[in-house]
Formats: sequence, C-alpha cells, structure tokens
Amino acid sequence: MNQIKFIIGLIILTSFLSCKNEFQENTSNAQFVKLETNENKFEDFWYQGKAELSSYKLEQARYGEIHTGEAVMIFVTEDFSASKLVKLDNPSATPKDAVNILKLNMTRKFNTGIYPYSMMTSVFSPVDIKKQPNTLKLTATSQEWCGHTFMQVNLDKENYSVNLNSYFESEGDQNFKVDKVMLEDEIWNRIRIAPKSLPTGDIMLLPSTIYARLRHTDFKPEQATADLKSNKLNQKLMDYTIQYKNMDRTLKVTFQKEFPFQIEAWEESNISGWGSNAKTLTTKAVRKKSMMLDYWNKHNNEDLELRKELNLEN
Repeated sequence: MNQIKFIIGLIILTSFLSCKNEFQENTSNAQFVKLETNENKFEDFWYQGKAELSSYKLEQARYGEIHTGEAVMIFVTEDFSASKLVKLDNPSATPKDAVNILKLNMTRKFNTGIYPYSMMTSVFSPVDIKKQPNTLKLTATSQEWCGHTFMQVNLDKENYSVNLNSYFESEGDQNFKVDKVMLEDEIWNRIRIAPKSLPTGDIMLLPSTIYARLRHTDFKPEQATADLKSNKLNQKLMDYTIQYKNMDRTLKVTFQKEFPFQIEAWEESNISGWGSNAKTLTTKAVRKKSMMLDYWNKHNNEDLELRKELNLEN
C-alpha cells in the first residue's frame, strides 16, 4: 500500500514539475521583448497610443546620379489579422486571430530632372520574434511620371507568396512563390524590436523591394554576409551591415545602441544607371528630427505646422 502511495505521489510530482517547466518556458517566450529591451521599456514606449515619426535627409542614387530628397519612417504597433493579413478593426472580436505587430511605413521622395519619384514600403512584423520569427506581410509601391508598380509579399505556411503588378512589359503582372527567408525590408523592424535577433555571418536574404523595382531585378533569395558591431566614430551607435555575395549591393544601417534603438542613418551602395552610364553609387539618409504623435488625428489645416516641426520640406 505504501509503495502504491509512493508511486502515485511520484507521478503527481513529475506532472507538477513538467507543467511548471512548460509554464516557465511559455512565460519566457512571452517576456522575450521585455528582456531584450530592459524590463517594461518596450511596452511603455510602443503602447502609448502614438507612432514614432522620423524625417531623414535623403541622397538617392538614380540614373547614374545622386538626387536630393527626403525620407520618412513611421513606426507604430497594431493588432493584425493572422488569417487575413490586414489590420484588425475590432481585435477583441477575434482574439485568437490577433497578432501584435510593429508596422513600418517608409517613404522616399526625390526628383529626377523634371519628374518626381514617390516610393513607399509597409512592413508588418510580429513583436514576439521567438514565437513568430517571420514578417507576415510586405508591400511596396513606386510612382513616377512614366508609370507605377506595386508589390505584395504575404507569408504562407511554407513560402512567401508574391504579387507584382507593373506597367513595364518585361515585368507585367506576376504571381509566384519564394523561399521563406529573412527580408531585407524587415531589418528596420528587427532593430526596433530586438537588435540581438539580427543574424550575422552567412545568411540567405530577400533583397529590398525598392531596390528590385528600381533595378527591375528578379525578387529571389540571395546569399549575403551580415555583421553587427559598434560604430567606429560613436560608441553609442551600432552598425548592421549586409554585403550580398552575388550582387553589387551593400546595406549599412546605423542605430542607437540603447533602447528604443532609434535609426540614425543608412547607406545603400549598388549599381545605378544602365550601359555606359552605369556606376556604383551610394544612397544615404541621415535623421533630421523625430517625434511621437497620434498623426492619424492630425489631419486639419492647422496641423500643417507639425510638418515644419518634423523638418519636412514638401
């Protein structure tokens, strides 16, 4: 009888320890962002009902020359639908479908001679990188006086599904799949969420959608090497550098070493122009001003003054 009680007690104790370990593991996953960003700083900063707006002085390589312009980064957290891959209007109605994401809207505006370019990417990355390591959705648009293009990259179970619409005959309208590897366009979100999660060494990467559209290249995984180290000129900054092995393209993103890991600058070096005009040039962007703002509520004429505060010229 005593032996039976001992065995039953042992089973109960083992079950308890197993449940306890599982709980601790799940709790660890849930707290990943807090550990990465020092306690509750992430929640205090990103869940205050505002977006971070940052303006950048832009020097954009295009047609074998450098063109001045401006870029804007808008980071904001949202509840996203895992099934529909759109922002949820009422997250409480479908809590099991809701994914907390960090969204980046990045715009670039510059003139090439008489006509302007307006480009934008939107990147939707889960905040809990350990649980959901892949960005859920990416869109990119490019508008200029010759025409415009649109790309959408959606995560499915095994791959990324890509939809490309372009007025160029060589590109036309395409639907295809690519391997589920890290996106160059998600690097910015990774930095803001958990820079220690940035991969280093030999990696596979899907290049920038803006680069793909400007160069009219195939959108497919490429071999690259990645490096994360302190900035040589400022020990308070970090540099994350990507060098593609089979492409003439390098990306370096400079950001603050401490939370909230604000992005200070970036450089992209690659071929610009065609034929005898082709040469390797470097696009550069340097931060001018940042502010936290519920910009979606600032749409009246009186709010135009906020653009001046953000040092936006156009």
